[in-house]
Amino acid sequence: MGEKIGKVKMNLDYYGGEDLYSDGEVEEQLLKIVKSHREEEFPEIIMKEKSWPILYHLSKQRQNIIEWYPFEPEAAVFEVGAGCGAITGALTRAVKKVVANDLSNRRSMINAYRNQNAGNLEIMVGNFNVVSEHTEEKFDYVTLIGVFEYAESYMGTCSPYDDFLTKIRGLLKAEGTVIIAIENKLGLKYFAGCPEDHVGRPFEGLEGYPNTSGVKTFSKKELSELLEGNGFHEVQFYYPYPDYKLPTTIYSDSYLPKDGELVNNQRNFDTDRIVLFDETRAFDSIIKAGLFPEFSNSFLVTAQKRGEQDA
Repeated sequence: MGEKIGKVKMNLDYYGGEDLYSDGEVEEQLLKIVKSHREEEFPEIIMKEKSWPILYHLSKQRQNIIEWYPFEPEAAVFEVGAGCGAITGALTRAVKKVVANDLSNRRSMINAYRNQNAGNLEIMVGNFNVVSEHTEEKFDYVTLIGVFEYAESYMGTCSPYDDFLTKIRGLLKAEGTVIIAIENKLGLKYFAGCPEDHVGRPFEGLEGYPNTSGVKTFSKKELSELLEGNGFHEVQFYYPYPDYKLPTTIYSDSYLPKDGELVNNQRNFDTDRIVLFDETRAFDSIIKAGLFPEFSNSFLVTAQKRGEQDA
């Protein structure tokens, strides 16, 4: 069962009929915007509305996290948790085929209307667990942009993060690549007083999530161990600044920030925060100590599926 919105194929075969995740009424506003406005008009709308959800879902700056990445142009990508399509458009311009999955039909419609000219896009609406079980195609890349941290919420197993990676591995071709964008549990902004992004409480991640279930972020070491312990190798870290949501710069281990460079640190658009110290000066100290990768606010991580011969 499905339909077409512009050139985009909407696949509803695995949709349960209810949107279990939503930002509320703002999604209806987003749907109206993408139906009646071109993408070039979004910046003006963002300035007019002065709304964090509008900024977050419509800002082209979101695409900075992935637009630079050297995808193989003939590749196929499976995008998990595509949401309202903030990243989807960049993927459709980079590769031959994109299959975007989200459990919300309304969010998927927003995605389809804003990317309706992408003839290489199919949106599969439904729970990832169900969709992945019915997907026989193998992909060159699987992207998890702001998704991996929620594995505990929707896997329903004793080892949700391990089991999620097992499912991702099953979607990839031999030597295929998973791409993960996620907050760093030990990001400097959390020490400085920013609330944990998902639960809104200061220091919650730093303290190991004592009051939280359903969502969790990780340190660099923890992420490396998760990936390497689950059939991935060639793990490469990048460091989006100020964070992966609205990045202006993507650093790497071969090009790290220099003293005095990290000055754009007041990035809390959606809530108030504590300010315990000057993050620019603290970053300078961390950079001089050679510890920036450990305290970057976010990570972009790539890792290859280990081939059968390497298993």
